[in-house]
Amino acid sequence: MTNASGATPGTIVQYSQSQDGSQQFFVPTAAGEMQAYQIRASTSLPQGVVMAAPSNLQTQQQLAEEASRKRELRLMKNREAARECRRKKKEYVKCLENRVAVLENQNKALIEELKALKDLYCHKSD
Repeated sequence: MTNASGATPGTIVQYSQSQDGSQQFFVPTAAGEMQAYQIRASTSLPQGVVMAAPSNLQTQQQLAEEASRKRELRLMKNREAARECRRKKKEYVKCLENRVAVLENQNKALIEELKALKDLYCHKSD
């Protein structure tokens, strides 16, 4: 349902049409509440004349509660997914740091080996 906080009384903030041809719209009241109306074509009225009557507000509250519950569930799942993403990223960074440390040690060992071989080669050629 559309947020009616900025709507003035009498302004239609949401409109829907069902499969049976009935139409429903919501209008904010001066008290800040949402008034729901349902329009159905009547066979007893001349064509083009429709009758508007307030529909069940309880159903609208249930729909709003359901939407709120779904939003909370979506937010909770999103938080969990974000937490898991951060955990995986930390694990990946630790793995990279360990790899850097291993490669640095290998590099030092290779540099020392190269230096030793150079010294050995230089002493043989003398």
